Amino acid sequence: MKKSLFLFLLLLLNFNSIFGQSDNLGQFDDKFFHFGFALSNNNSGFNLEKSFTHLPPGNNDSLQSILVLGKPGFSLGVVTSINVNPNFKIRFVLPTLSFLERDIEFTYLDPNSSIETTYIKQMNSTYLDFPILFKFRTNRIHNFAMYGITGFRYGIDMTSNIDVNNGVGLEEQVIKLAKTDFGTEVGGGIDLFLNYFKLGIELKLAVGMKNLLYLNQDKLIIDENGVGQFEGEVPNVFESSIQSLRSKVWTLSFTFEG
Repeated sequence: MKKSLFLFLLLLLNFNSIFGQSDNLGQFDDKFFHFGFALSNNNSGFNLEKSFTHLPPGNNDSLQSILVLGKPGFSLGVVTSINVNPNFKIRFVLPTLSFLERDIEFTYLDPNSSIETTYIKQMNSTYLDFPILFKFRTNRIHNFAMYGITGFRYGIDMTSNIDVNNGVGLEEQVIKLAKTDFGTEVGGGIDLFLNYFKLGIELKLAVGMKNLLYLNQDKLIIDENGVGQFEGEVPNVFESSIQSLRSKVWTLSFTFEG
C-alpha cells in the first residue's frame, strides 16, 4: 500500500513533465545498455491437475474438493536492458528475488457422519529467478510509449522443502515441491519518460512448464500385473490426490531505468 501511494505521488509530481510538449530523455534510445531496478507485487497460485487413481482405499469417496488459494507476495530485481533498436529490447532482470505465497485447501467428507474436514497446506517459496525477456515497444509519443513483452524464466527455490520428513499426523504433513522451476512469461505495459529516469508500469503472467510436485507419478513403477509401487518415499494422502502442479504467477511491476 505504501509503495503504491509513493508511486502515485511520483506520477502526480511528474504529470506536467510526462504530458508536456517537451520530450524528456531525448537521447535515451541512443544508448546500447540501460540499467535499473524493478519493484513488483505478485499473486501466485498453481495450475493443478487432480488425480484419484492411486489414492488409498476409501479416500476417493471422501475427498470433496481441492482448491488453490492465491496470495499476494513481492519481488525485486536488477534490470539490464539491451537496446537493439528503439522498438526492440532484450531485458535481463538478473537476479530477481521473488517471495511467493499460496495455499492448497483439501476438503474431506466422512461418509458415515457427513462431517466435513478441511486441511490447508501452505506452499510458500522464495525463488531466485533468472528471466530473459524480449520487449517490443511502439514509437514514442512525446514521453509515452506502450510495449509487449515475452520470454522465459528459470527459478531456484531457496526454501525448498524436499528434505522435510513428513510426520504421521495429517496436520503435520507437507506437499513437497521441486527445487527448480522454468516457464514462459507474457505481458505488456507502458513506458513513461520522466526528467531523470524512465518509469515502466507492467503486468505479466508467468506460467510454469514443469510439474513441481516432487513426489509425482514419475516415481510410480508399474509391474507386469498392472500393480503400482512407488520408488523411494511414498506420497502422503495429499500428494496422492494431485497429478501435477504447475506455477502460475501474475506480477505487477514498476521498473526504473536510467
